Amino acid sequence: MSQPFAWSRLLGSPLWRWLSLLAVVPLLAAIVAPAPAAADRIKDLGTFQGLRANQLTGYGIVVGLAGTGDDSLEYTTQGMKGVASRFGLALPPGVNPALKNAAAVMITAELPPFAKPGERLDITVAALGKAKSLRGGTLLMAGLQGADGQVYAMAQGNLAVGGLGIDAADGSKVTVNVPTAGRIPGGATVERAVDAGFANAPEVRFNLAEADLTTVGRVANAINASIGAGRARAIDAVTVAITAPQGAELRTALMGQIQDLSVDPADAPARVIVNARTGTVVINGAVRIAPAAVTHGKLTVKVSNDLQVSQPEGFSQGQTAIVPKSKIAVEEERRPMFRFAPGASLADIVKAVNAIGASPADLVAILEALKQAGAMKAELIVL
Repeated sequence: MSQPFAWSRLLGSPLWRWLSLLAVVPLLAAIVAPAPAAADRIKDLGTFQGLRANQLTGYGIVVGLAGTGDDSLEYTTQGMKGVASRFGLALPPGVNPALKNAAAVMITAELPPFAKPGERLDITVAALGKAKSLRGGTLLMAGLQGADGQVYAMAQGNLAVGGLGIDAADGSKVTVNVPTAGRIPGGATVERAVDAGFANAPEVRFNLAEADLTTVGRVANAINASIGAGRARAIDAVTVAITAPQGAELRTALMGQIQDLSVDPADAPARVIVNARTGTVVINGAVRIAPAAVTHGKLTVKVSNDLQVSQPEGFSQGQTAIVPKSKIAVEEERRPMFRFAPGASLADIVKAVNAIGASPADLVAILEALKQAGAMKAELIVL
């Protein structure tokens, strides 16, 4: 009769320890291995030439206002006469109606690429004249034109206005947000499509949102690796030209395949953005500082005037007078000098500035001085 297998002996044997080690090593390697660098999709880096939105603009009349319209503006009256004439109505000569319940407006919309007749567009309506509020108004039918003067959509509907304006008889006024502008969701209907032109073009072109020689080369290499060598070539720092078969159907499928490819974009150039109005300073991680020593002092001069009463002695026949007494105090805040080591990074800059308690305005002055001294190799942009 065979003896039962002794599991306790195997668990304590050197063989079991080696088997355990072999199982743990791959797990540790998976934990310690660095994660792959995040890549961007080509569709997030730019757009294909021709696939863009088109701006539409129109002029219209909003009616139904509660006495907050343009009143007697001439172009509003002319617009109302034009609307009335379309329905066979004509105002007597010399009659100029006071249109307190109507307002002249400008209409704007954006026609997306591949928009087809019958699709709905959101539109924005803004007062053109003296209207105080468009709340509760209705936009009469108006055409929306493109840059070529052709009508591509027709707009009409009830306005949604988020603002409120109220005037009282005594002249007091309360205004919340902007009552002279509103939106009409789906307020325009597309009447004409725009030909994108990519179906019959000699080649398909992809344009980067930001010019970069390294990134455009990587995009071309990624496209060639996916659809075949030599199909894509970088023309300049923005454009990649792609050889594609003729026909909208084949090119649409090819462009859909290309835009989902992943590319590691090049690092952004060193930039420091300064908003002089708000005091906002943004420094990207590529900024480096050469060896430099910085000191930033602050001198404050305070002048105060105190009024004192001068009382004459008894029987001196003098008069009581008020005598001003000025005090001048000079305060100089002590700011120690700090030094940037060679190749100082963004973290080093923030640490040094926080150590001296510099305000945003002080930081702007320090960065400008470092740029003038040649210690900061970065583009300084002042908004």
